Amino acid sequence: MIDVLVVDDDFRVAEINAKYVGKVPGFRVAARAHSAAQALAAVERGTIDLVLLDHYLPDRTGLELVHHMREQGHGTDVIMITAASDVTTVQRAMRLGALHYLVKPFTFAALRTRLDSYAALRRTVDRVGGRGLTGQEQVDRIFGALRTSPAPSAPGLPSGHSEPTTDLICGVLHSADHPLSAHEVAAETGLSRSTAQRYLRHLEQAGRLRLSLKYGDTGRPEHRYAWVAP
Repeated sequence: MIDVLVVDDDFRVAEINAKYVGKVPGFRVAARAHSAAQALAAVERGTIDLVLLDHYLPDRTGLELVHHMREQGHGTDVIMITAASDVTTVQRAMRLGALHYLVKPFTFAALRTRLDSYAALRRTVDRVGGRGLTGQEQVDRIFGALRTSPAPSAPGLPSGHSEPTTDLICGVLHSADHPLSAHEVAAETGLSRSTAQRYLRHLEQAGRLRLSLKYGDTGRPEHRYAWVAP
């Protein structure tokens, strides 16, 4: 099994990512961390093979953490999973040795593709390493193991809707222990309230969410949405 450390300052997002990892054969979540300090402590225990790392952490950035890990001699593999998509951050992640860079929001299929390619890399290194490198062909096999193909888009989404955003909202509702309003979903996902409302309406009409009304003392009732188990 490949032991994974999931690092995200948002507890709910970390839980969603951990559930995704748990669905991929050969991988298991060994620990979760919500700060760079917690992540470093987990790495220093020596049981982590792969870190799924957010960039925006409360005590230092994810890339600062990777830099510190390398200075301390920790060669633990890293896949960045973050909303940071500027070229400078991406380039620095490459220079620090991040094996993949996945931009939020993303789909389970996108993460699984990266994890599968990482597992293929480990298998290739084990095979080649057992014989010792004999030439360019073996080097090409190692580097080629990390290549990924874009995950296919899910059919049936209305115009203007994206699969990553749909999956992000579904993940939040699936892990919630009570119905959520559009305002709460927007806060959890970082989307605008109007965007969250648009996706929630579509998911409710598609039968993936259940709509209920919460009446207050005054004004219109609040629409609240709950996950419907398939």
